[in-house]
Amino acid sequence: MATYVFTAEQLAQIEAIKSRYPSVQSATMPVLWLAQDAFGHVDADVQQLVADTLGLPASHVHGVATFYTQYYKEKKGKHVLDVCTCLSCHISGGYDMLHHLENRLGIKAGETTPDGLFTIQSVECLGACGYAPMMQITNDVFVNELTPEKLDQVIDTLKKGGSPDFEPIGLVNNRETA
Repeated sequence: MATYVFTAEQLAQIEAIKSRYPSVQSATMPVLWLAQDAFGHVDADVQQLVADTLGLPASHVHGVATFYTQYYKEKKGKHVLDVCTCLSCHISGGYDMLHHLENRLGIKAGETTPDGLFTIQSVECLGACGYAPMMQITNDVFVNELTPEKLDQVIDTLKKGGSPDFEPIGLVNNRETA
């Protein structure tokens, strides 16, 4: 059993978070984010730490952490590659992109590379169907309109310690003009 402890700086951040809400329960989500950033996941021990720190029942924190897929309930790789495989992405090649990543990294969806650098996950909608197929990296960076070449470039960039460039996406005006 691992022992997790918030630093003095993190405890100060938690106090600042709590001050923004009318009740301490409302601070659960942002404190779980802080904990996940600190420890890389929010397993049962981290959830207990959050509950104890906020003075809330462990069942409340557990309910929040397990409801949202963005909270990692177990250790993951440094880079979590969430490949969308719902309808729009599937039709646009989402599963092909997932299988390309699996082949490139030598692991299957739900697994982590032996070096701890990558975890691949098949996920439902990432909310950008018009730019399918899509991938999200560790609940942060979105990569649009995936191709095998683009995925290879992203993997190479992440292995070198970089981050993919931000990809602006424009809005399409489908209204006819008179």
